[in-house]
This record gives sequence, structure tokens and C-alpha cells, in this order.
Amino acid sequence: MLLTIAALAFVALCLFGALTDIASLTIPNWLNLSIAGLGLSALAISGFELSTIGWHLGVAALAFVGSFLLFTFGVFGGGDAKMIPAVALWMGPVAIVPFLFWMALVGGLLALIGTLAKYAPLPEGAPVWVSNTLSKGEGVPYGVAICAGAIMGAMQSPLLAGSMSLAGLTG
Repeated sequence: MLLTIAALAFVALCLFGALTDIASLTIPNWLNLSIAGLGLSALAISGFELSTIGWHLGVAALAFVGSFLLFTFGVFGGGDAKMIPAVALWMGPVAIVPFLFWMALVGGLLALIGTLAKYAPLPEGAPVWVSNTLSKGEGVPYGVAICAGAIMGAMQSPLLAGSMSLAGLTG
């Protein structure tokens, strides 16, 4: 029951991160810390062997290094670079590839749409977040891609899959 609540909270936090990123092109630190802290708590109560927990931590550490490098080269913003390893902690070694695949696919689509939209005239009366997101020189709200990857990867994650199906979120 506690893992199901944690899984639902994980999805809610990811969705909130995506919406916040759309609205302001930022993902708050407290959100990423919450996702990671909740992931650590879920691992602690999961009943997994220590080696499995170690693999989850290792995947998150590798994701942190990769995200930090991509942030350093200007590919991701700081919030994105922190959200990826927080989500990777939940994915572990089994679901990291589906997570990264879906994140990259949705991120590429967002980049394409964002690039095309920047050359189209902005609709009159558009909300402020639309003009912020579509301003020339601004990035794309990659939190949306991270959230999509997290939800798709959750179906493969041993930490999330059972809880998600119990909650009726998967088939």
C-alpha cells in the first residue's frame, strides 16, 4: 500500500514538474529533492535485496554524471539535469533504457515543435507562459519529456510497475 502511494506521488510530482517547466521553463530544486527522497524511501520499504538497491543508486549516480555533463555543455537546464537522476533512481537498471528512449523521443519532438513554433506568429491574447516558452533563444520545457519518459519507463520499473497496475494506471 505504501509503495502504491509513493508511486502515485512520484507520478504526481513528475506531472507537476512538467507543468511548472511549461509555465516558467524552470523545475524547482524542492521538486527534484522530493522525487529523489521519495525514491530513496520507496527503495527502503520495497523489500529489495541490497544489491538491487545498489543498482538503483548506481543508475542514478550515472544519470547524475551524464546530466551534469549535458548541463555543462548547455544541452539541459539545471532543473532538467537534476530531475533526470531523481527519476533514474526510480527506474533502476531494468527501466533506465525505456525511460531514456521515451525521454529522448518526446524531447526531440518538443525541440522540433518549439523550433517551428518560434517562426510562427504568436496568437493574439496568448497566455504569458506561451510567449515565454516560445520566445526566440529560450529552450524547450524538457521537464515534459522527462515526465513522459518516467511514465513510460514506470511500466518496466520493478519499483513502480506493480504499484502502477494496482492503482489502475497500466494495462
